Amino acid sequence: MSPHLLAQLERLELVTRKMFRGQMKGERRSRRKGQSVEFADFRNYVPGDDLRFIDWNLYARLEKLFLKIFVEEEDLHFYALFDASGSMEFGDPTKLYYAKQLAASLGFVGLCRADRVKVEALGASRRFPGLALRGRHSLPRLLEYLDKVEANQNVSLEQGVKDFCLRNTGKGILVLITDLMDKAGYESALRMLVAQQMDVFVIHLLSPEEMDPDVTGDLRLVDCEDQDTAEVTISRPLLERYRRTLASFIQQAREFCTRRGMVYVATTTEKPVEDLVSNYLRERGLVR
Repeated sequence: MSPHLLAQLERLELVTRKMFRGQMKGERRSRRKGQSVEFADFRNYVPGDDLRFIDWNLYARLEKLFLKIFVEEEDLHFYALFDASGSMEFGDPTKLYYAKQLAASLGFVGLCRADRVKVEALGASRRFPGLALRGRHSLPRLLEYLDKVEANQNVSLEQGVKDFCLRNTGKGILVLITDLMDKAGYESALRMLVAQQMDVFVIHLLSPEEMDPDVTGDLRLVDCEDQDTAEVTISRPLLERYRRTLASFIQQAREFCTRRGMVYVATTTEKPVEDLVSNYLRERGLVR
């Protein structure tokens, strides 16, 4: 990660649309009212409230009991879950390399704000269990972990997400970075994430070569994950059919996510990571 990119990321912070309760005080202001040192409002006293927070000066003037409410600072849980299956090794740069760069960038934003950050590769939990990090001094450990992950974690998207959900129950933000290419489909995996009650962002990552393939003639295609083969003759009508099918696939994924309250973002490895984070993901409400 270049010093220029790090300087850009330091000015950002992750944003959640949902209310959550952390395990320790953090550096961000929660919408939930608490008992910190910064005054927020009053409310009427009800039996059982802590008498220490009654405003006795107000009682002396109005002869009514009011309780002081304070803004509470909370810690945010941030999860970056990225696909490391064989299909992610495609492209130049590869989709996996781009996914690692994006996970590192978003993780660094959280580390700078003292958020609880966990970055993990789908299906890699046994060999390379995800790291739970906090504080900007943890960046070298994050980069070291990402460097070790290779594109050979050929578990299904559903199984990878299931394993993640069983081991991580904290509330907060979850960013899933994947090409959504799974013969069993992506629907059941994304439904599991919805059930986690997190703020879910799906980054649908494809390569320019997948968006607009430049191939001709007779080809023997081999599936990089299960070695299934198919022999095809590439023609202009076939390429047009492919583009229509891909456009439909992207639109269906967008609608699936939107209907379930997830934020869907389609991008390619052609877009610089810093532009995706600083501009597009800011517009979609992940950072500010």
